[in-house]
Amino acid sequence: MKKNIVLFVLFVLPIVAYLFFASGVNGYTKLPTLTTNTADFGHWNTLDGKEITLNGKVTILGFSGTELLKNRGNFFNLNQKIYQTYHKFKDVQFVILCPIGTESDAKKVVDAFAMFTDVSQWRFVFASPEEIKAYYAQLKLVEKLDDKLGTSKVYIIDKNRNLRGRKLVKGTKEGYNTFHPAELSNEMLDDFKVILYEYRAAYKKNKNATRQI
Repeated sequence: MKKNIVLFVLFVLPIVAYLFFASGVNGYTKLPTLTTNTADFGHWNTLDGKEITLNGKVTILGFSGTELLKNRGNFFNLNQKIYQTYHKFKDVQFVILCPIGTESDAKKVVDAFAMFTDVSQWRFVFASPEEIKAYYAQLKLVEKLDDKLGTSKVYIIDKNRNLRGRKLVKGTKEGYNTFHPAELSNEMLDDFKVILYEYRAAYKKNKNATRQI
C-alpha cells in the first residue's frame, strides 16, 4: 500500500498538476472584450484580389509596417505556432494590414509559406499610411505603431468585431508578440482556444435548443 502511494506521489500527481496549470487560467473563463465594434476593412485592395471582412470571422490581426520582409521571421513564428493548427477552421482568418507599396514583399512571404503550408487563410490587405493610422487608432490600444507603421504584436478580433484580450493585475494584455515563440505557444494559444471554445459551446447550445423545439 505504501509503495502504491509513493508511486502515485512521484509519477501521477505531477502529471495531473502539470495538466491543470498548462491549461491556463483563461481556459476556465471568458476572454474579456477590450474594444467593441471595431471597424471593418471596406474595399481595400488585397493580395489575392478577394474582399476581406471581419464579420462572422475570428480574426488574428497584424500590422506589418513597411519593413515586412525584414520582420518575416515574426510571421513564420505565427505560422508555425498558431496558423498551422487552426487555419483549417472555416471561420478563422489571419489578416495582415500593410502599407500600399509592399505588395511584392507580401507575395514573397506568402510564396515562401506556400512551399510547406496551405496559405488560403493568410490574407494581406493594403491601405495608405493615413488609413492604417486611423484604423489602428480606433482599436484604442495603449501601445502605438512604430515609425514604420508596424508592430510585432497581433490581436484577436471576434466574430462581432470586438477586440479581445486579457485583464491583468496591472492593465490589460491587448496583443501577443510574434517575436517571442513562447508567448504564442502559451498565452496566445491559450486565449485563442478560449475564443474557439466560446463559439463551439454556443453552437452546441443552439443546436440542442433547436432539437428540443
